[in-house]
Amino acid sequence: MADLLHRKRRMTPFQFIILGFAGVILAGALLLMLPISSKNAMVTPFHEALFTSTSAVCVTGLVVQDTAAYWSVFGQGIILMLIQIGGLGVITVAASFALLSGRKITLLQRSTMQEAICAPKVGGIVRLTAFVIKATFLFEMLGFIAMMPTFIQDFGVKGIWMSFFHSVSAFCNAGFDIMGTEVDKYVSLTPYAANSTINITIMLLIVIGGIGFLTWEDIYTNKYHFKQYRMQSKVILTTTAFLIMLPAVFFFVDFAELPIKERILGSLFQSVTPRTAGFNTTDLTLMSGAGQAILIVLMLIGGSPGSTAGGMKTTTFAVLLSNVIASFRRKEDPQFFGRRIEAKTVKNAATILVMYVSLVFSGAMIISVTEGLPFDTCLFETASAVGTVGLTMGITPQLGVLSRYVLMSLMFLGRVGGLTLIYAALSGSHKNLSKLPQERITVG
Repeated sequence: MADLLHRKRRMTPFQFIILGFAGVILAGALLLMLPISSKNAMVTPFHEALFTSTSAVCVTGLVVQDTAAYWSVFGQGIILMLIQIGGLGVITVAASFALLSGRKITLLQRSTMQEAICAPKVGGIVRLTAFVIKATFLFEMLGFIAMMPTFIQDFGVKGIWMSFFHSVSAFCNAGFDIMGTEVDKYVSLTPYAANSTINITIMLLIVIGGIGFLTWEDIYTNKYHFKQYRMQSKVILTTTAFLIMLPAVFFFVDFAELPIKERILGSLFQSVTPRTAGFNTTDLTLMSGAGQAILIVLMLIGGSPGSTAGGMKTTTFAVLLSNVIASFRRKEDPQFFGRRIEAKTVKNAATILVMYVSLVFSGAMIISVTEGLPFDTCLFETASAVGTVGLTMGITPQLGVLSRYVLMSLMFLGRVGGLTLIYAALSGSHKNLSKLPQERITVG
């Protein structure tokens, strides 16, 4: 017992985060296995319940059973609870309960909270966490109110639940929907392709949830004074705008056969949702090969640090792009807004890129060989999983158990983050300060 307590004291914040996510996923799977969770009142197989729980906690949206057609209202409620916990982060939710109960937050807990929301310092972390919780429920309530008239008009009283479910799912960048029926499954938001209210509300919720908690604080504190924002917030906002507008122009050309209103809404929606929400208003299988490739890139990039989104993160993409520009201009360091980026950040960004690309390609190869499916289709699915997106070419429900476990692993790795896993695994190793002799090597 003493040894166990000693080990517990030595656990790092990164290890707490990983164990927290794993524990919630397992608990969610056990709840979803209950007969009350499914509409047919039967016990759901463990691997299906585990896949759904993993997808919900990792705010992905890939499913093996249509959420509306298979799960009961109780089951959908469990899924929504898992989405909320996964979107805010297990540590943030646990901290909110501690705050509500009036318990004192220890230094270790504060340090874990800092890592969970990517805060720059421990000081003020409790206040920041309280701000995150309040802002989250405010935005979700506004989304709920905005969509409720449309859904009530179409579904009656059931529309209240549908509004609430889709508001939370969109803000948490989860991509789960309850639009399907026994006859027409996995439809996502395609019935509302021409509805401006639903499209705009969902897009705003996705973007707000995906820009990060610290960016919210910057906007709340400094309002329209952009120059006073942290450099990271400036990078996130400009990169997010770039990654929405540029792909939207391509998708507008790609959706040439749609009516003009659906074409505009569809191009913007499909530019927003791959980072990393997973809703769709158009049939992705009808997109051009180039359009699907752009979706894969957007899914890998994902949202921003300390947000409800997954993926490599917009800041990783921005740092790598800035480093390329610096190399072309023969400058020593990449820079943003008159500030230099340290070499360690560039190394971390390169590591994350290699890690995500390796995971996507290796996962796609395993699924392609196992299932006998085209590699590009499998690549789309694994990119969606590791980016915690949820967009699909429709193959996930038909995959075998091994392929489903591959996707579950990718979703988990994508949500907790590559560097979190590395730091958790190497927490006990000592830093080596010695350096080997240097020698030049030619690249390129």
